[in-house]
Amino acid sequence: MHRKRLATLGLLACGATIMVAPAASAGPKSCDTRVNNTVEKLLECVSGEGAFTHLAAFQAIADANGGTRASSTPGYDASVAYVAGVMEDAGYDVSIEPFTFDYFEELTPATLEQTSPNPTTYEYFGEPGFATMEYSGSGTVTATAETVDVMVPAAPDANTSTSGCESADFAGFTAGNIAVVQRGSCSFYLKAANAEAAGASAVIIFNEGQPGRESNFLGTLGGVGVGIPVVGASYSIGEELYDNPGTELRIIVDALTETRETSNVIAESKWGDPGNVVMAGAHLDSVPEGPGVNDNGSGSAAILEVAENLAKVKTTNKVRFAWWGAEESGLIGSYEYAYSLTDEEIEDIALYLNFDMVGSPNYMYGIYDGDGSDFGLEGPPGSDVIEATFQEYYESIGMPFQATEFSGRSDYAGFIDVGIPAGGLFTGAEGIKTADEAALYGGVAGEAYDPCYHSACDTIDNVSREAMEVNTDAVAYATLQFAMNTEAVNGVKGKGNFKPKGLVDAS
Repeated sequence: MHRKRLATLGLLACGATIMVAPAASAGPKSCDTRVNNTVEKLLECVSGEGAFTHLAAFQAIADANGGTRASSTPGYDASVAYVAGVMEDAGYDVSIEPFTFDYFEELTPATLEQTSPNPTTYEYFGEPGFATMEYSGSGTVTATAETVDVMVPAAPDANTSTSGCESADFAGFTAGNIAVVQRGSCSFYLKAANAEAAGASAVIIFNEGQPGRESNFLGTLGGVGVGIPVVGASYSIGEELYDNPGTELRIIVDALTETRETSNVIAESKWGDPGNVVMAGAHLDSVPEGPGVNDNGSGSAAILEVAENLAKVKTTNKVRFAWWGAEESGLIGSYEYAYSLTDEEIEDIALYLNFDMVGSPNYMYGIYDGDGSDFGLEGPPGSDVIEATFQEYYESIGMPFQATEFSGRSDYAGFIDVGIPAGGLFTGAEGIKTADEAALYGGVAGEAYDPCYHSACDTIDNVSREAMEVNTDAVAYATLQFAMNTEAVNGVKGKGNFKPKGLVDAS
């Protein structure tokens, strides 16, 4: 384990030192010195204002480093230095843990155009439009589009398309054509790899077609291995190509993929039972295209604010905070961490709390569906208790909430894979806000929860102060509850005053 000491909050970024003042408490002056060993005390000191101080630091770092905080870039390294410095100043034991990953970056904007019979240029990152899949191969291809086992029109409710998921789907496919497959049922990588094996010169993966799954989307192949251009596209583009067989397209992708080093930041409390660890994490990196202040400066800032105000509390259980690298490249930092744990280390982790995008501007208050009652995929035993604890908090302040799916799109995935109970919060990404949700939370129905998702406009102005205020408190509430008592999760008794109300014992 590599360890790096940082003495101040001065950050060297592209030759300039960025000084960021410590967060000012929005609560009583005593917050600077007192021990916040009750929920009431902690919530009095934790604030969205404090979290926004950290968001301002992330924005300043991005501004000084080409507008991005993507892993392995100077902006990410400065973000690591900032987080590590804050946590060391707060009194935590901090380690910076390096790992390597496959870095992907588009060198020039991609092109998707119909050359015949109706010359059309589709909008890059537009709607309807397309976007390059992360880890796509590079090249210029002009060829006939050929749909593969697609479902047009789309199924009215849930998508059931398995387009491109099996090599048999490509029986009779014309080598050299551009394969047009539909999102759903298996990984983008598998669809693209099957297409390449069948002789496709390029791949278009178009959206499913149900409400909320119609627009252009950003996807990842999850790693290297496919050598041909691969793009994602709006449902309407796939529908058009299905309705007009023989359409000729041109696809141009110019991208770089290379092995780079980046790191996770891990910070532990100096006290608490090391055999019963409560973890809270958020990914620290942005996409290369923008500063990532909501995605995921918001989650990173929320746990920083909570950690600072929790630092003096002698918790029953050890608390371990994590800021993950290379999440945007396929959850690599958190998988690297979770998969490197020994069986004993896995047993020592009571639960993992994940906070990825908790300040979306057109927000909903989503809680991961730990018991599987809404989406069918439940987490390891104890995940239901985590869900109930967040529900308890929202209910206590009269806020609406809803379940959000354990979709595998964030850093809880590796922890669930190794059997660690998990949960957390999410305020929405590229999904579309419904009319019912707008009635509950306000905001604009028919628009994305985060219109700047994975874009250059994901700046500090893209973060909801209301959502950050509510969710930073929710992070604090759950973290302290479990830092004192995980009996309802795993049967390990702690301080009785911290047992979530209305929950049965795990035994």
